[in-house]
Amino acid sequence: MQSRAIYSSEHELFRENVRRFFRTELEPKIEQWEEESVVPRSFWKKAAENGFLCCGVPEEYGGPGADFLYNMVLSEETGYAIGGASVGFSVQADIVAYYLMNAGTEEQKQYWLPKMVTAEKIAAIGMTEPGAGSDLKAIRTSAVRDGDEYVINGQKTYITNGQNADFVLLACVTGPGKGAHGISMIIVEAERAGFERGRNLAKIGQKAADTSEMFFQDVRVPVTNLVGQEGEGFAMMMRELPRERITIACRAQAEAQRAFDLTVAYTKERKAFGKAVADFQNTQFALADMKTSLEVGWAYLDQCIKKCDAGTLTAEEGAMAKLWTTENEGRVVDQCLQLFGGYGYMCEYPISRIYVDARVRRIYGGTSEIMKLVISRSL
Repeated sequence: MQSRAIYSSEHELFRENVRRFFRTELEPKIEQWEEESVVPRSFWKKAAENGFLCCGVPEEYGGPGADFLYNMVLSEETGYAIGGASVGFSVQADIVAYYLMNAGTEEQKQYWLPKMVTAEKIAAIGMTEPGAGSDLKAIRTSAVRDGDEYVINGQKTYITNGQNADFVLLACVTGPGKGAHGISMIIVEAERAGFERGRNLAKIGQKAADTSEMFFQDVRVPVTNLVGQEGEGFAMMMRELPRERITIACRAQAEAQRAFDLTVAYTKERKAFGKAVADFQNTQFALADMKTSLEVGWAYLDQCIKKCDAGTLTAEEGAMAKLWTTENEGRVVDQCLQLFGGYGYMCEYPISRIYVDARVRRIYGGTSEIMKLVISRSL
């Protein structure tokens, strides 16, 4: 990827190390992991040993205390890696860790964050339910106060890191009838009685990602597992979602860039009618359009990353970044596969994996339609 002003030489050195790690530890093994439908914990451990987990966690909680841009470099390189779409690092590093850092108690930070940095504990976040996707106010999983405990009942689905997770940060209804003001975020450890993992869901893409259902039947957790204040869960989610959407945007943009880079190389090598496919004007025009759209995407994304690091990114800016990058990724990857011809439809070519992996970017973290609603509210 091109040199970008928001990143320092230290960030770029970190990028080189991350890219090398993914080339040696991820890409040669992704086919096996897709067959097994899970990225093994050993890979998480190796990433942690190299300092690639939870870069933004402060030193007093066992982390490197790096700025947020290191997280974004990691997100981009995860997207740029073949098979990186199946890696659930961002849930751990960019989402759950920041919920705890921004709203957790000192005791919660001291216990969970160091273990997340070393991959001793893997996190999931439980928002989506069978009847509640983008409409988070519609969740039904309940947490009823009983003395010094919450009793939790309900179901979650499409949970990233669902099979590997040691704990889930769960969105629950603690105030029935209060709408957005009745939702809270509660830590539920996987070993709690009544907690059950459902099946590892089969998907058209991201096949190595352990995406699962979760069931909660009279699960008791101490009230000290509440993150933030009771009834503030929805507000917390709204504060954290722009960061999550920037992370998704980074991965989408980098995936599109990798597809483009692979396609440029392929069209220069592939021959048709006695000359390289890249020598045809149609190919040149298609590549020119894609290059332009990618450059535009990087430029806007860099603005948003800088604001996210400064804490000034608005909800609509995060939504615009996700909307543009994910929709553009769909167009770019589709055009790239077309230029590969029949070979693009074969699983042995990385472009086919990128094609199916990319589709979900326009759905999770808020669909493109929801992004348009968020943006329209600012008009």
